[in-house]
Amino acid sequence: MKTNKTHIDLKDYAVSGESFKLLVEPSYGFLYTDPKPSNLDLKAYYPNTGYISHNNQLSSFVDVMYHVVRYFSLKKKIRLLGPFKAKSAKLLDVGAGTGHFIRSANLAGWDATGIEPNSSARKIANSKGESLVFDNDALSHFSECSFDVITLWHALEHLPNLLESIDVFRKLLKPNGRIVVAVPNYKSYDSSYFKSFWAAYDVPRHLWHFSQDSIAKVFSKFQMSLESIHPMKMDSYYVSMLSNKYKSGSHKVMSSLWTGLLSNLKASRTGEYSSLIYVLKNTD
Repeated sequence: MKTNKTHIDLKDYAVSGESFKLLVEPSYGFLYTDPKPSNLDLKAYYPNTGYISHNNQLSSFVDVMYHVVRYFSLKKKIRLLGPFKAKSAKLLDVGAGTGHFIRSANLAGWDATGIEPNSSARKIANSKGESLVFDNDALSHFSECSFDVITLWHALEHLPNLLESIDVFRKLLKPNGRIVVAVPNYKSYDSSYFKSFWAAYDVPRHLWHFSQDSIAKVFSKFQMSLESIHPMKMDSYYVSMLSNKYKSGSHKVMSSLWTGLLSNLKASRTGEYSSLIYVLKNTD
């Protein structure tokens, strides 16, 4: 049996120090992490102190930077979704973390609920009011054609069963509804600059790694068309700081800010930003 081509060799710099490869999936063009941990083993690769999207800690400079980026990103996300708000305005956020986006969406007039497999993050999300964030089992309780919009903000790359999950989401979507996905872009300048130290690879927590072409190909399998692409410009700065930490042991703030800026300047011509938001429309 032919082995798929290796794109790059990597380490898990955040937790285990173990080695992994990214292999090219020839049919769709995305990369996948090899070896892929089992669903049970995968939990061990999330930091004991809590994955950054699963807590509200401000214990390091990177934590502060992440929360600053999140603050501005929330506003952009809500603006982006505005034109898709139907009368029912039903929204499902997959990978809801501590629930910041859901709270912002509900304040903006959406009827938003979320899915979050991490029990600690779910507890934080539901501690500030009505319980709106559920575990994965809740997906089977929603009726088909229930939602106007399903969002996955840096969540698609974590899903153990990629194609099966997309199929579930598409069935939960109303006719002409949208799935909105934000993922790192392995064809960005900061990816090519940091190579194996690029923090957005984040193996093995990130199981899948996408380009613009691969997103379009994967979702077309499920009768979904790529409607628009939007940059996440702040991500290049945060990712550059974390990448420098992995590479040299220091965040190298000024150097990281320069690399992030350079990545965005190059992307203004190529479209290859560090992270991209994809709006995909149900055409079935």
